[in-house]
Amino acid sequence: MVKTGLMTWLLYSTLFAALLLNSDAANADERKVHIVYMGDRPKGDFSAKATHHSLLTSVLGRSSSAQESLVYSYGNFNAFAAKLTEEEVQKFSEMDGVVRVIPNHILKLHTTRSWDFLGLSQSNVGAQLQGDVVIGLLDTGIWPEHESFNDQGLGAPPSKWKGTCQGANFTCNNKIIGGRYYNSENWYYEGDLESPRDSEGHGTRTSSTAAGDRVPGASYYGLANGTARGGIPGARIAMYKVCWSFGCGAADILAAFDDAIADGVDIISVSLGSVFPVPYDVDPIAIGAFHAMKYGILTSSSAGNSGPWPYSVSNYAPWTLTVAASTIDRKFVAKAVLGNGQAFTGLSINSFELYRKTYPLIWGGDSANYSAGASQDLSKYCITGSMNSYKVEGKIVFCEVLWDGTGVLLANGMGTIMADDEITDFAFNYPLPATQISTSDGEKILDYIKTTENPIATILLGETLTDYMAPYVVSFSSRGPNPVAPDILKLDLTAPGVDILTAWSPIAPPSIDWEDPRSVDYNIISGTSMSCPHASGAAAYVKAAHPDWSPAAVKSALMTTATVVDPNKHEDLEFAYGSGQINPTQAI
Repeated sequence: MVKTGLMTWLLYSTLFAALLLNSDAANADERKVHIVYMGDRPKGDFSAKATHHSLLTSVLGRSSSAQESLVYSYGNFNAFAAKLTEEEVQKFSEMDGVVRVIPNHILKLHTTRSWDFLGLSQSNVGAQLQGDVVIGLLDTGIWPEHESFNDQGLGAPPSKWKGTCQGANFTCNNKIIGGRYYNSENWYYEGDLESPRDSEGHGTRTSSTAAGDRVPGASYYGLANGTARGGIPGARIAMYKVCWSFGCGAADILAAFDDAIADGVDIISVSLGSVFPVPYDVDPIAIGAFHAMKYGILTSSSAGNSGPWPYSVSNYAPWTLTVAASTIDRKFVAKAVLGNGQAFTGLSINSFELYRKTYPLIWGGDSANYSAGASQDLSKYCITGSMNSYKVEGKIVFCEVLWDGTGVLLANGMGTIMADDEITDFAFNYPLPATQISTSDGEKILDYIKTTENPIATILLGETLTDYMAPYVVSFSSRGPNPVAPDILKLDLTAPGVDILTAWSPIAPPSIDWEDPRSVDYNIISGTSMSCPHASGAAAYVKAAHPDWSPAAVKSALMTTATVVDPNKHEDLEFAYGSGQINPTQAI
């Protein structure tokens, strides 16, 4: 499952480091996928595949070897992906006309109320030319049977559409008009589906946020109940599945851009990015978005979830629309109530009902699993595997750090109260009753545990509060300046990306526990991967009203009409929120 914020960064950084170590240790003669990028497509009668095959043959020596090596031949720009040795990479790098030879590095994956909060209510969405607009998403796939993708009332796809529906056990309709999948490395892990179908949840949520149909009565276990919809419910969706359990391959991303250009999309939405800054001519999103722009297609991209550090922004090419994540006017909380009547409100999307029944309350430090090598210094944080199930079973555990809840869950605990001040502006959903309180409140709970003979507690069902400070850019949202070209300002603007109700794949875990067995149709998620499709939907809304506008005109309309964000809430100012929060109705 895809996670957001701090946990995402730690998990994917570890994975990427492991990939680099494996790469360094590999034999130099081993063939690995590389992208040979040569810039614009040559003019005239030009067979891309034949030319690329000829180039490969000249280096590899045999036509059959070139055929086996070629992975993708891109047609809308001059590039191909092939399996090459280090020696062959060097030969291509020295050729005239070759801009870069790029390793197939792995990139990472970075609504009921949110559209109303932006002023784009159901009454003013309108139907003008919506069905002619196609949003292409590069993501983890899509769950086509979800009610958000009902095609009732939609006619046939627009005549410009040239795309296809690919793969077994996947069907398109008049809403989802295209589905493709790419995996140049042929890495598949348990749960990966070899089709455009989504097993992660990420692509389903981004698609529904941008262009999902109206669905009344949507909620996450009763939380955030209302009508779920995308920004432009009448638009068409084309899914390009480039991301899998391991991440998203650079060669696959370029192949998806190439197909999206040829298929006839109007807007491309990319909620993923590089792990660390790279030059434009090494970044597959920057390259793909550049050529898409030349064909009149705007690429909307997420800023990344590595904030609040400066220079952490991802997708900083000047020709992309780079989107930060900001709050809307609600937040999700859950109360922990002690046996002495004290109640503490913490951040949590708590879907579990204990019906106010109390349970024994213990401190994680008193439940160390010494036989497994754990100590009190570890178990007080409730780290997975550090807890003694004989001491935890049937109890609520107080933990001195924010964790995913699995340490208590696997030790058969009833719930967890976590004290942590690092995250204060968005909530997680957990696989058991849980809430995250402040460290100062945590000291009071620990004092209660240590001074009471039989401490008890309960955790109440999650509730919704009004956030009167909204909008402000959330802490995890990546910040500028531009790490490659500091004189080109990034970010561009901000959009809702905190605690957003959105469609979900029913086979993806609904909480931050990858092993959570529950199945849901809607989930509440935070991340710039949620703000990006808000901007993509807004861009499609503008494109529907002004079909002849260029990518630059659409981007300019969104930026110059953005709602001003209070600078007093952000010490990093425009490097946090860009030109402000999107305002779709003003942009048209």
